[in-house]
Amino acid sequence: MIVLVINAGSSSLKYQVIDMDTESMLGKGLVERIGTEGSKLTQTSGKGEIVVCGKLKNHTEAFMLVMEALTDKEKGIIGSVSEIGAIGHRVLHSGEDFSSSVLIDDEVMKICRKNEVLGPLHMPANLNCIDSCRKLMPGVPNVAVFDTVFHSTMPDYAYMYAIDYEDYKKYKVRKYGFHGTSHKYVSQEAIKFLGQDKSKVITCHLGNGSSLAAVVDGKCVDTSMGFTPLEGMVMGTRSGDIDAAVVGFLAEQKNISAADVVSYLNKCCGFLGLAGVTDFRDITARCEAGDERAQLAANLFAYRIKKYIGGYFAAMGGLDCVVFTGGIGENAAYARKLIMQGLEHLGIDFDFDFNEKAPRGKFSVLTKPESKVKVVVIPTNEELMIARESKEIVESCK
Repeated sequence: MIVLVINAGSSSLKYQVIDMDTESMLGKGLVERIGTEGSKLTQTSGKGEIVVCGKLKNHTEAFMLVMEALTDKEKGIIGSVSEIGAIGHRVLHSGEDFSSSVLIDDEVMKICRKNEVLGPLHMPANLNCIDSCRKLMPGVPNVAVFDTVFHSTMPDYAYMYAIDYEDYKKYKVRKYGFHGTSHKYVSQEAIKFLGQDKSKVITCHLGNGSSLAAVVDGKCVDTSMGFTPLEGMVMGTRSGDIDAAVVGFLAEQKNISAADVVSYLNKCCGFLGLAGVTDFRDITARCEAGDERAQLAANLFAYRIKKYIGGYFAAMGGLDCVVFTGGIGENAAYARKLIMQGLEHLGIDFDFDFNEKAPRGKFSVLTKPESKVKVVVIPTNEELMIARESKEIVESCK
């Protein structure tokens, strides 16, 4: 089966074509700046690269262009759209309505529309793209793979906030967690590496957006992101955990609305607010040059993660493996070093020398052979996870 994987943003559309017989990627593409004069499609495959520029009004026009690029006679990825057996969509939010990926029909779309309020920046684009696919390729099954669903196995005492219970029931204010597809993929790979039925794994998805998950026997029992992706780690532009009273205080002091403060915490804080840059590579370079604010950002980032690892160790009653993934987790040896310093009491015998030499973006074991708890780098592959889920759903419905 060939699966087309779609990840639609508010003004973008990323896609991959994966042959599930071999789990190999046949090609990928990106449509940028949808809705502007600067719209651009870039597609790469073994046959070469296609670049198309021109204004695209919406995701329907973007997907029409994708279909043309996929089947281009000279540089297309496939010969005909009839070769596609399923379309897997990354959908941001499942709310409390879904506990697994699901075959999309009118009822599923109705429920997803209801949950747009939980993800107002991403859900409309996700659903508009699904509408386009269903319209333009009516015979191909579409599957929704939710970014939050992996965390649906959390117990209530892990996902609840101590607010008025009626407000939780009415507004669905609770921890949902995100990066679920990535956490699921790397935790499954970690379990394969460990080679044991019972496992306690902490997955660290670290990038411009960062989150941790505690995974027991393959099921998530806690995660760091919350009602929105703002909770948890210090990130590229997000503050992470913060006293909720700060929102009211800053709104009053800066004479702005609470919504403006939330926007500020999402877009103007984190590494950007502390050190003036968002990329951890820049943070690392500035740390090495003695920049105190960059050192503060790096230390705060590592300290927050270290506390979560310790907390999840306690919550799970032990630990078998820590996984680093994402742009920072896979590539930033400096970040991993800061995080692992002082965790020997958890049974981690980290190989700091090898950590510096470990290949970037490759699977690596970063602990010494005698280490009770293993620390590994596992490159994430969310697209393959979406394709696997889509294939399984479609084949189960035949």
